[in-house]
This record gives sequence, C-alpha cells and structure tokens, in this order.
Amino acid sequence: MKPISEIKRLFDDQGGMLRTCELAAHRIFYKDIQRLIDDGLIEKIRYGYYQWVDENNQSEARIIRRLFPDGILCMDTALFYHRYSNRTPLAWHIAVSKDSGKSRFRIDYPFVRPYFIEPSVLEMGISEGNIDGNMVRIYNRERVICDCLRFQKKMDREIFNKAIQSYVADTTKNIPRLIEYAKALRVLEKVKNLIGVWL
Repeated sequence: MKPISEIKRLFDDQGGMLRTCELAAHRIFYKDIQRLIDDGLIEKIRYGYYQWVDENNQSEARIIRRLFPDGILCMDTALFYHRYSNRTPLAWHIAVSKDSGKSRFRIDYPFVRPYFIEPSVLEMGISEGNIDGNMVRIYNRERVICDCLRFQKKMDREIFNKAIQSYVADTTKNIPRLIEYAKALRVLEKVKNLIGVWL
C-alpha cells in the first residue's frame, strides 16, 4: 500500500472525497480500502464513495457538493441560508433534473430530500453560496419564493408564512426578477395574490 501521507494528499487534492475508480487509478484497491477503513482513516459515505476522516472539516455541505454536483440547494435549505427561516432543516433539500436516477438519494448520511424538477426550469435562479467555507449552488431569493408557492401544500404552514413575510421585508428583493420567474414557473397569480398585496 502507498504511504498514508501520499493517500491523504490524494484525498486532499479532491476535496477530501474519492470514488472507488479514482482510488483504483492510483493503485489503491479493495484490500487497501478496507485497511484504511479499519484504521479509521477513511469512511464509506455511500456505495463507491469514500471520505478522509478529518475532525477539523466534517462539513455536510462538502459531502453534498461532492455527491450531488448537479444538485441545487432549494426549499427549506435555501430559505434557511437566505434567513427566511429560522428552523434548521432536518435534511438537505436538493433540486435535480426529473431525469436523474432516484436510487442515488438512498443514502444514510447526510439526510437528503430531492426535488425532481423539469430540466427547462432547473437552472433558473441559480446563485453561488458559501456554507461552512464550501461553495455551493443554491437558488436565489426570488426562485426559492416561487418554489415555496409551487410546493405550498407540501410545506409547513409556519415556515411558508415566515418565508413570505421575510421576503416582503427584505430590502434586497428584486420584484421584476420575481415576476419573471413566477411567469416561467406558473405561479404568477399566487405572487399577485399572496405577495402583491404587501408591496
């Protein structure tokens, strides 16, 4: 087996996580992987994905970014990020294409809740955010409010009301952008009825 310092460097170069095929490309095979796990140096995140055990950087955001590079943080996660909700989400809410495989979300940790979105509107409203020092793809304020209106019946009523009130009070809100997204996402009437009265 390669020296531990060299293996750690490989993990560090890839943000602390490697796939089985990437390990194999560096001649680190099943027996070596099992030994590293037994020694407490790496841990299996999901089938085919291994993470270097680093107590100084156990950010779930880093794991989410690596496991779901095509995902966009949305709904409760985005509301919490934008301070439109004061409830820490129990799972990472992630928007992905409706054509994505469903099985990859069946993982024990971290907890994820996928939203399968039409590809034509998936990329609308993406911005970059920083969570625990990790750059993530996340929906902007206007997109997350439109999504709240789309999925209102599936949301906790208190979280929904707080999100709408917080958006209305937000001095950085962008009403033309909200209207543009609302048209594309077919929630324009809801925007007029639920938000327009406050503007």
